[in-house]
Amino acid sequence: MTSNPSPLPARIAPPAQPRFTWHHFTMRFSSTPRGARLARYLAGERLDTWGIPYESDAHDALTLIVAELSANAVSHGLVPGRDFRLRLSAEDANVRVEVTDTRGERLPMLNDPSADDQEGGRGLLLVAALTDQWGWFPRADGSGKTVWASLDVRPL
Repeated sequence: MTSNPSPLPARIAPPAQPRFTWHHFTMRFSSTPRGARLARYLAGERLDTWGIPYESDAHDALTLIVAELSANAVSHGLVPGRDFRLRLSAEDANVRVEVTDTRGERLPMLNDPSADDQEGGRGLLLVAALTDQWGWFPRADGSGKTVWASLDVRPL
């Protein structure tokens, strides 16, 4: 008599480790200066937890990006009584910051840094200088926009 071999292997290999590390954080904040400060603070805490340590160039750049985009949401994207949302995501060494507000008619623009008659308006120039890419898109429901920026945080 012959025995039939089992259709299953005798030993099952453990699942392979994922190719990448993925992290995600989303929170809504009040559209106030206090809400913008809290967004910056919590983003800094989260980045440190994800392995982007305080006082590193990547941490400093990312918290500054969060601060600028949050301040813009509070000052330019404000609709009274509506919050803004911060979303951080990291895949491998790429970190993406998204700030969503509820005012769709005020679109982000890069201002001329040499114009002396402007008060403020240079935050997006700073974001553009610090990031690998940035942009914006309208919310799907048409009631606002999301400004995003991404940065590769691999050490040089």
